[in-house]
Amino acid sequence: MQYAYLGRSGLRVSRLCLGTMNFGVDTDEQEAFKIMDAALDAGINFFDTANIYGWGKNSGRTEEIIGKWFKRGDGRRERTVLATKVYGDMHDAYDGPNRDQGLSAYKIRRHLEGSLKRLQTDHIELYQMHHVDRNVNWSELWSAFGTAQQQGKIGYVGSSNFAGWDIAVAQGEAKARGVLGLVSEQHKYNLLCRLPELEVLPASQALGLGVIPWSPLDGGLLAGNHRRKDGGRRSGDQKRLDKHGEQLEAYAQLCDELGEPEDLVSLAWLLSNPAVTAPIIGVRTLNQFERSLRAVELELDASTLARIDEIFPGPGGDAPKAYAW
Repeated sequence: MQYAYLGRSGLRVSRLCLGTMNFGVDTDEQEAFKIMDAALDAGINFFDTANIYGWGKNSGRTEEIIGKWFKRGDGRRERTVLATKVYGDMHDAYDGPNRDQGLSAYKIRRHLEGSLKRLQTDHIELYQMHHVDRNVNWSELWSAFGTAQQQGKIGYVGSSNFAGWDIAVAQGEAKARGVLGLVSEQHKYNLLCRLPELEVLPASQALGLGVIPWSPLDGGLLAGNHRRKDGGRRSGDQKRLDKHGEQLEAYAQLCDELGEPEDLVSLAWLLSNPAVTAPIIGVRTLNQFERSLRAVELELDASTLARIDEIFPGPGGDAPKAYAW
């Protein structure tokens, strides 16, 4: 396994991040345990989750599974760089009008305590805002996160689904307070979604954030699901298949020529970008996990990257060059 610093922090994480969104939903507890054990054995130390995973009235279920796994001992907690998120509705009746999606010092404190309890740990390495909340000012947010850091409950703060200008504002406010600020941005980024190259990726690089791409295979479209007779797991998504059919066929042909599966090439393409720290592999089974590991060893040469750009054109570079001239 390869490792990289997470943004401008001194924290080193594996170049693949284990996504746990399916745990307790499509993946039962015992299979989740096997996947997490295999991840540690493979050198993956970076696990990502969120307090709402489990979804709806089962929100928190995924964190509970991870907590049970930690309690098995044998250094599982000590070897894991744990990331979770705050923002969503946890269906807690006691939250009253503060139950809605968003961020506040009140919500951060309550939801952090809930995550720690479910995860059966006393600290979280990376605490991420699942979305931006522009109704809350950064004085309140940096104060809330600073208190949690001083208490030793979180190590670093990250963002998710932020615009480039949100990242810039957050880092400017952090600098004014003499604090580290954000160390990572978790963002949807893949061959079919290259918009982050305009603003988010350059802002993250310039301001010291590592980028953690979510949905690196775009729901399976970049994993060869379009070739399956049943259309894959998301067979009902015919509109996207129709829209990207020619691209996906051209991409499949390229991967056949390379002798490599489409999912691994998609992950290797992300890893070739210096802005990217670790794509999230949101596997459902142990077999899916094991096949993903070789992505870190797959190097794409310049001619292959150029052909990929022809198949999946990006926005033309970063802003403003991509659209100003």
